[in-house]
Amino acid sequence: MEVIILVGMGAVAGTLAGLLGIGGGIIIVPVLALVFKSQGIHSDVLMHVSIGTSLATIVVTSISSIRAHQKHRAILWPVFKKITPGIICGGLLGAMLAKMIAGDYLRIMFGLFMLMVAAQMIFGNTTSPHRQLPRVPGMIFFGALIGTISSLMGVGGGSMSVPFLTWCNITIRNAIATSAAIGLPIAIAGVAGFIITGWGVANRPQWSLGFVNFPAFFSIVVASTLFAPLGAKISHRISPHRLKLFFGYFLLLLSAKILYG
Repeated sequence: MEVIILVGMGAVAGTLAGLLGIGGGIIIVPVLALVFKSQGIHSDVLMHVSIGTSLATIVVTSISSIRAHQKHRAILWPVFKKITPGIICGGLLGAMLAKMIAGDYLRIMFGLFMLMVAAQMIFGNTTSPHRQLPRVPGMIFFGALIGTISSLMGVGGGSMSVPFLTWCNITIRNAIATSAAIGLPIAIAGVAGFIITGWGVANRPQWSLGFVNFPAFFSIVVASTLFAPLGAKISHRISPHRLKLFFGYFLLLLSAKILYG
């Protein structure tokens, strides 16, 4: 039953990864936490293993999503190159912070931020037509911010990178496709950090490397890899306006979930 749950969750996460440019961690982390809790995993490492394993699945899902979006030539690789250095540094930092701090204040701030972004995307675009992406130092800063929070919460970064890119007048389809690519370095850096910080920690589930559990990882990626191209295909068939509304409502649900805790 647990394997069936994880495979089904992987299918949903993969579809959302391709459709919205997210890594699927918003769904994967809480479900993994429930599965590990049912197995009697100690609360001291429960969330750490859930987040670390989620980031590991995002590595594979992102690659599948990137390949699908690249067929439509929708990924803005110059933007990816500028933001990636900050993303990698932030991803490593987030993994290190996850072991040292409680995330309640960050959770509330992030939830309120998502709520404001969702309202902006649903009720109207107030973006200045002259607004552009910041220069390289600014891109590194925003990349580090996105990478830190995404790694700390076990998500691929699309919930932050898509609104950031659309705020800078990047079209929603290009923002989603580029966000899918951005999720890869976030996940790689985050996984490296969670493996290092979880090395030798007691009470982890069997067959774990650091805070990454391999049985759960493989159960999820089997389905997520297959369904990510489907989500990407759907995203290129929906009108930009409806796609933006869909993403806005998704962020609204996400903010409610985060603020609820």
